[in-house]
Amino acid sequence: MSSEREAAAANEKQRAEDRKSGTPIPAPVEEYLQQVESGPWRVCPEQKALAKYIRQTFEREKLIFEAERFEKYLSLEKYFPFALFPWERFLLALWMCTYKAPGVPRWKKLFCMLGRGAGKDGLIGFIAFCAISPYNPAHSYDVDICANDEEQAMRPVKDVIDVLEKPSLLQKLKRFFYHTKELVQGRKNRGVIRGRTNSPTHRDGMRSGMIVFNEVHAYQNYDNIKVYRTGLGKKDEPREGAFTSNGDVSDGPLDNMLERALRILHGGEEDRGFLPFVCRLPDEKLVDDEENWYMANPSLQYRPTLLQENRDEYNEWKEHPEEHQDFMTKRMGIRKGFKEIAVTDYGNVKATNRPLPELAGWSCTVGLDYAELSDFASANLHFRKGSERFDINHTWVCLKSKTLHRVKAPLQQWAEAELLTMVDDVSIDPKLLAEWIRQQAQSYNIRKLAMDQYRWTLVSEALKAIGFDADDKTRVKLVRPSDIMAVEPTIQECFNRQYFTWGDNPCLRWAVNNTKRIRRGKKDGTDTGNFYYGKIEAKSRKTDPFMALVASMTVEDVLGTGEAAELPPIGAIRL
Repeated sequence: MSSEREAAAANEKQRAEDRKSGTPIPAPVEEYLQQVESGPWRVCPEQKALAKYIRQTFEREKLIFEAERFEKYLSLEKYFPFALFPWERFLLALWMCTYKAPGVPRWKKLFCMLGRGAGKDGLIGFIAFCAISPYNPAHSYDVDICANDEEQAMRPVKDVIDVLEKPSLLQKLKRFFYHTKELVQGRKNRGVIRGRTNSPTHRDGMRSGMIVFNEVHAYQNYDNIKVYRTGLGKKDEPREGAFTSNGDVSDGPLDNMLERALRILHGGEEDRGFLPFVCRLPDEKLVDDEENWYMANPSLQYRPTLLQENRDEYNEWKEHPEEHQDFMTKRMGIRKGFKEIAVTDYGNVKATNRPLPELAGWSCTVGLDYAELSDFASANLHFRKGSERFDINHTWVCLKSKTLHRVKAPLQQWAEAELLTMVDDVSIDPKLLAEWIRQQAQSYNIRKLAMDQYRWTLVSEALKAIGFDADDKTRVKLVRPSDIMAVEPTIQECFNRQYFTWGDNPCLRWAVNNTKRIRRGKKDGTDTGNFYYGKIEAKSRKTDPFMALVASMTVEDVLGTGEAAELPPIGAIRL
């Protein structure tokens, strides 16, 4: 035990040293971080990752925490019929009171997904009340609470109205707030809280300081979200919040927001002002242990009646799961449909970050992938030894790509790590890919090359020059969609059993997170049970590094089981 205490003391000492170059962590933030890191209740992997991410942010950045404003906001708590839980104070501190420069919120956008019953509407109402209070210096700070139906949009507004109409508070609060049955206005701030729905008449003249999207899971697309967002930017300190439980709409805004949150928490993507707060059960298999339910709902430990409600719904779900899927989806945050979108769990992608063994002299395959040479291109060397797979991946980026500005990834950092090459030209010269392969052939025994049959023409001449000719089927495979569907189960097995080792290659991990699995024939009602891969979003979510790996695995049969991986070069490549 003494050694554990000594280690903990050493960690805290190091943390203190790190903070000298950053910002001290505010008390309400530290309180919740410690609860996540060492509290009595189980938390999900996303909350563990969030705690690490928040600590790193404060250690690295010079931030401004307006402690006085936070305390004034918190003083309004006494008017509400509930006290804020630690996770709510945590979000209030970060989203509403932390700045990267005076008047510039560090986190402009908040994404908050957690189990039903956690108190999302109450928190939205409280934060909206703070925003129009005299304590918010941003004048005329309108708060527009948007949802697909009137009840979801108005529920937080009505929570605030109920506070203002409480007989014991009526006379006192009407000096500071005006309200009708549809809105609340701060008399000094002049900001207004309104509920907004899909009706076009409810969007006219929006000049929002804050937009809150309530129950994002109900949105089918971005049509209304785009319209609501046009009201931002006309007031100081603009903010956007998305509060939701999980839902049944696939490929909609919720999935996109959740995927972005997971990429930030697990994939190392820059947050760019997006604060990801996700609470969910990580695996359906964990649901039978009641102690795991706290992972999906950070309020459960404070609400015994909510815990009993969960127990009742759990029993109903166990008896008739087909009739009570809301328990898993909305209470536990697990939607089976979402798992069909992601290639694999983030834990499996993270597990690829292991040191590569010394591979010199090993046999391998090489896969190429690109959509357009004026955009991205990737190559992947694939090795096998028994069940274990090892991959060396490299990417080329065209700096004149028309969609490069939409790519939200630290490309320059990856270039410095020699994981990718920046090409300052109108397109990526195929000779660059061929030269890289030629150089790798000096260290590895490249047995076969694979790439999309429709992409061969542009690179054929350069590849023929180093010994890869499509007419030689023993050396080149032109990959068809059916080949990918055939190898997809093997790829899933490698992820699930964590057979992949890629070294520290965030570029390749990023590409996996940009890829989705698609059921063949599902839309046509002819589900074959086979899967192929597609982009989650066409312009900004590049998949080339991962698809190069997929191509390389369509020909891994030439490696056998890989037990005799270290073979002499066959001399097929012209050096």
